[in-house]
Amino acid sequence: MRVVLYCFGMLVIITVLLILFGVGDRPELEVGWSPSREDLVRAKKILHEGSKNKPDEIGVIELNQADLNLASNYLLNRYSKSAARLEFNKNQLRFFVTMSLPENSVGKYLNISFKLGNVNDSELPVITKFKAGNLLLPAKLASLVIDKIIQHSSLNEYFILATRPLKQVKIEGEILTITYYTNKEILLQARNFLTHTGDNSTLNIYQAKLANIIAKHDPEWRLSLADLLQPLFELAYQRSTLETAIEENRDVISTINDYVNKEETQKLLTPQSNATTSQQYAVFLYKRTDLAQHFIGSAALTASVNQQTAQIAGEEKELSDAQEGGSGFSFIDLAADKAGTRFGEMATSSPESARKMQKAMAKIKDYSDFMPDPRDLPEHMNEAEFKQRYESVKSPIYQEISRQIDERISATPIYKTE
Repeated sequence: MRVVLYCFGMLVIITVLLILFGVGDRPELEVGWSPSREDLVRAKKILHEGSKNKPDEIGVIELNQADLNLASNYLLNRYSKSAARLEFNKNQLRFFVTMSLPENSVGKYLNISFKLGNVNDSELPVITKFKAGNLLLPAKLASLVIDKIIQHSSLNEYFILATRPLKQVKIEGEILTITYYTNKEILLQARNFLTHTGDNSTLNIYQAKLANIIAKHDPEWRLSLADLLQPLFELAYQRSTLETAIEENRDVISTINDYVNKEETQKLLTPQSNATTSQQYAVFLYKRTDLAQHFIGSAALTASVNQQTAQIAGEEKELSDAQEGGSGFSFIDLAADKAGTRFGEMATSSPESARKMQKAMAKIKDYSDFMPDPRDLPEHMNEAEFKQRYESVKSPIYQEISRQIDERISATPIYKTE
């Protein structure tokens, strides 16, 4: 008993030291990852690389420094504004991590750094060095504390999922080689985690509801995005508790995005579409299909990653469209991106917000309740015209239009309930 209490006391002391030295008001890395649309696509492909192998087969993945930095920043920024920098150094991998913390009395950021390496030709790497802020901790003690923290937190499920299939992880030169053996159950769990689709049985319920709506739709009439969102959120409100509301909302948004943005969803958000509807109708907002696609696509990206990343992706897409061969920069599309981002954030930011969103969306009359009319805004600008009129996305005139769009969105009924 004395030994047990001693070990427990040491764990408490080390945990307190981690908090005291690792948490503070200054980030050691600049938080606020700014990916391009191509970065997001690449990050998703990296994280879904393992799903290419058939179940019950040995798979091998090789990742370089750029791949690891993309994947790490993508995963960290799913939950909060964070930053990670990974470097290869003498057959070891160095991690520098800064994470934004929820409001507390200790500090705004957690700053840690550590090294991983294969010790004595071990099959899996271990921590060889660990620092919390300026405090250097013994590697074995740090490993023990981290293991205990993971085991008694929500991270444990994901840690088991990530490590169970691993057979070997080797760090050689500037390449990380992962050898793994998996099965159907693990692949399905991993896909659900990476795409935030939760329990498949829950997702199937929303897909069946969507299929029923599509089957009853009169093809002589336009299919409004509100015709999909209202009944599915009404169902989510009936099914959810405060504890499950966020995941239910993610399932609703994912299901509708799979339908509205079928091709784009497969490329950017999910490795394969789970949509069960055979009939495909175009979906509209203000008599335009592109607005519905931008809105629900941004909502899904926000629910899958976070608000900041979705906003950046929206601007990157419009700047890309302004280049030769694109459809031109459109503040109309950008307004739909911004509204969708705000929608996804409200639907998943907290259990209370998720429930408010469900209740409000269950009572909407039409899409003007969640999407302001943007059709008077400038669009179809090529790169030269955009630069002539607005210079860049950081110019005062651009920021003023962006502010006006935000004000329109804030005045829309749904967002007044925030």
